[in-house]
Amino acid sequence: MSIDEFDYVVVGGGTAGNVVAARLSADPSVTVCVLEAGPSDVGDDAVLRLERWMGLLESGYDWDYPVEPQATGNSFMRHARARVLGGCSSHNSCIAFWAPAEDLDDWAAAGCTGWSAADLFPLYRRLENNDAPGDHHGRTGPVKLRTLKGGDPCGAALLQACAQAGIPTVPFNTGTTVVRGANWFQINSDESNVRQSSSVAYLHPVMGRRRNLDVRTGVRAKQLVLEGRRCVGAEYLDPDLVHTRTVRARREVIVSCGSIDSPKLLMLSGIGPAAQLRDVGVDVVVDSPGVGENLQDHPEGVIMWEAEQPMPTTSSQWWEAGVFYDTEPGLDRPDLMFHYGSVPFDLNTARWGYPTSENAFCLTPNVTKAKSRGTVRLRTRDFRDKPKVDPRYFTHEHDVRVMTYGLKLARKIAAQPALSGWTGAELAPGEDVRTDDELLDYIHKTHNTVYHPSCTVKMGADDDPSAPLDARLRVKGVEGLRVADGSVMPDLIAVNPCITTMMIGEKCADLVKEDG
Repeated sequence: MSIDEFDYVVVGGGTAGNVVAARLSADPSVTVCVLEAGPSDVGDDAVLRLERWMGLLESGYDWDYPVEPQATGNSFMRHARARVLGGCSSHNSCIAFWAPAEDLDDWAAAGCTGWSAADLFPLYRRLENNDAPGDHHGRTGPVKLRTLKGGDPCGAALLQACAQAGIPTVPFNTGTTVVRGANWFQINSDESNVRQSSSVAYLHPVMGRRRNLDVRTGVRAKQLVLEGRRCVGAEYLDPDLVHTRTVRARREVIVSCGSIDSPKLLMLSGIGPAAQLRDVGVDVVVDSPGVGENLQDHPEGVIMWEAEQPMPTTSSQWWEAGVFYDTEPGLDRPDLMFHYGSVPFDLNTARWGYPTSENAFCLTPNVTKAKSRGTVRLRTRDFRDKPKVDPRYFTHEHDVRVMTYGLKLARKIAAQPALSGWTGAELAPGEDVRTDDELLDYIHKTHNTVYHPSCTVKMGADDDPSAPLDARLRVKGVEGLRVADGSVMPDLIAVNPCITTMMIGEKCADLVKEDG
């Protein structure tokens, strides 16, 4: 067994982990090692070309996690989790949002000291190079954000139809939360449509140039190395797929494997709900009941129409516009969001016999503040086995109500005069599906996800037994171990979380340096 030693070991070269590694290794006196199970993305157009992102789903770049059978949801659904340097920022559609200030302030109020909007908005500014107006925006950060120009005539008609339905056209990422409004998105890709993932933005400029940074790809973590209650490194499977190697950390290990694989790795290492660990034969080091709990997501429905005119044949990433809406009075954040797709989206409808078309467009309502809560569990003690992912979709009535409302609102938008030249036959669910019960049956069978699993290793107050992490992202009960990825969110933000996950990496690097 080969052993290497560094100051810091980052397990997972994903959306947040690469940020941590880049920021820590900026100090030449510090050594950093990144362990990434997937391949490098350097020079790989299948990953780097943003317009090709949908081809990454269920590909060799995807861990492709099935969900457990769902009593009130789509049991065929799969969670795409990226298996490539850059993590899900190398695998997604690069829709870029600052989190609503209200969401971040809720984190702080729940015991996450230092995580308010006032604390975190400067970190968004630090990470971005944004082309949008506003003094709050950053202009010199590593991540390029650009505002889509709206070259899709059907999408332009959609925005006009939204305005006719009482949903104004408003800019995104202004620093003020959009409760009701529609527009073209901002995306993190450059002018050539190369995605600005955490690997492209943070690692590519320094890989091979910093002698103190070692990025290892094709190496899958098996478990953390614990000596008593201190984490001193990680074991991983060598690229030869036979030998186990150990990399040790003189200072800290930062786990950044994402909201499914971070709780899995902690549990494989003996950190998690004691009874569940014993059930699969894992020795308990720290009984941490919150590991793998609190799974949150943005469940997504779909409503699709045949297009009466030819749809665009090129796009930055095929999902260029969005709509926010408040389904009840008095909300300070939207509880409903739509992504507009300029492509057919029959991923979950075709198996049920709903018609499709190669010339279609869709709206995908999603529940931005879903109240259903799920779990991630070990299937066995073998690190190669996929975990049990049980989102428990639509087990809370709130989510049912918002999604049903979303399908009805989508029909209202599609019926506006501005879309009259575009909206053909409703392909799914179809105009004969009208009642709430009929819509709910359709939702249960055909819904998808926006691929935003989060909150499974949440941070919280020191005295919160449901929070495995403290507000400095340290694993309670273990020294020398932090987590930095989307799993640390106490509650999922109302918008696409990729840029916020990069921000979590910025925050983690600051905390590590402060704690020295």
